[in-house]
Amino acid sequence: MSTRTDAPTRREQILKEAARLFAERGFHGVGVDEIGAAVGISGPGLYRHFAGKDAMLAELLVGISERLLSGGRLRAEESPADPEALLASLIDSHIDFALDDRPLITLHDRELDRLRESDRKQVRRLQRHYVELWVTAVRALHPRVPESEARAAVHAVFGLLNSTPRLADRDDGPAARTATESLLRRLAHGAFAALSPPSEDGV
Repeated sequence: MSTRTDAPTRREQILKEAARLFAERGFHGVGVDEIGAAVGISGPGLYRHFAGKDAMLAELLVGISERLLSGGRLRAEESPADPEALLASLIDSHIDFALDDRPLITLHDRELDRLRESDRKQVRRLQRHYVELWVTAVRALHPRVPESEARAAVHAVFGLLNSTPRLADRDDGPAARTATESLLRRLAHGAFAALSPPSEDGV
């Protein structure tokens, strides 16, 4: 999870509000003027930062894919000899993303096909690398599990964690967040623990 504490830049503010509005109303349901109003600048003023809505959407979806992958690689470097710690760190990091960046999950589900082909391919490429990073961690912890099964489990856990935009309880208070984090963590670890056949534990 990022430890950055300085104020977001104007560009980051624009992207955050664009993500929120696109997720709430759909890409075509939001105008440049509305995004500008949300950050306190004129619609035309946005063009000093972005060429248009398409550029914002591309930066949002490519950007989050890059951040997830770079964060995952950093965690792999920090725990090269401890697959259990690495997998726990990857899970915690993805839970932070799933709770803090819910609009981006919605955008990916609804609007990925609106990206230019080159941007869409970049997102897919980054996501494949991110998945393989998780698969490597899972198989290091469960070496007897076939690669295809480990990959299926990773995708299933992503589906579980990325369900946060559809949670019925959208109370974002500290207590609610802690409870949701704990639930998602238990479910994710439980899914991967189910990969272990009884013989691995000597039973």
